[in-house]
Amino acid sequence: MKQIYESAPDHVKTMDTQMLRDNFLLESLMAKGKANFVYSHYDRMVIGGIFPSTRTLSLGNYDTLRSKFFLERREMGIINVGDKGIITADGKSYNMDKLSCLYLGQGIQKVSFKSAGKKNPAKFFAFSAPAHKKYPTKLYTKKKASPVNLGSPATSNERTIFKYIHPEGIKSCQIVMGLTQLSKCNVWNTMPPHTHDRRSEAYFYFDLPSNHGVMHFMGQPQETRHLWVQNNEAIISPPWSIHAGSGTSSYSFIWAMAGENQDFTDMDFFKLKEIR
Repeated sequence: MKQIYESAPDHVKTMDTQMLRDNFLLESLMAKGKANFVYSHYDRMVIGGIFPSTRTLSLGNYDTLRSKFFLERREMGIINVGDKGIITADGKSYNMDKLSCLYLGQGIQKVSFKSAGKKNPAKFFAFSAPAHKKYPTKLYTKKKASPVNLGSPATSNERTIFKYIHPEGIKSCQIVMGLTQLSKCNVWNTMPPHTHDRRSEAYFYFDLPSNHGVMHFMGQPQETRHLWVQNNEAIISPPWSIHAGSGTSSYSFIWAMAGENQDFTDMDFFKLKEIR
């Protein structure tokens, strides 16, 4: 499991493009026939991509975790961004349509992933954080995820937010997780920009057409940086960093957070004229 260490804001100011990509962009997360995980030292998040094509993939263990099994002291949220798939957790199977979310609580020992069909495989984005208490495994479909409409065509940011794992939805120790779909012909996400000092976050961009990308903006509000992100790539967002983007096409992205609290609205907003 690759490890990515924390970077201080003053250090990030000195980074060139490749250094920024090495420290914050997860380019090869979703590889066909593989399960890839990255350990981030921001709030001990583990970010993964599981892409079962022709065979079933199992959730393995890693020396990095220093545990008997992956979820011994952790919880995990999983969202399917591909075609239909099946997740089996300690002997019980869950059918995962596209954009369904499964929460796995602390203590689940055996987890496997497979696609319902070989021609159009499932793609699972996984997000894990330390857990101190066991919550029950739970499956949510997109319809159950309390959709909220935001933005407008006038500002090119008309979008729908689906919240899966949060205090009023699927209960967890510290994970907050959901996704955002931009309406057709809209490209901006997360406006106005904000930070949240009490939580770290990961963005996973998907449903980007080929030959299109997203310009992701990060960094302190008065010292921003940017990264070009492609389909099925993820960004690690530190607590002190804004996280916003604009695409060359409409797209969707998963947001997943871990940290001191689970208050979705705990954000420190910035006016656009303050951004540098």
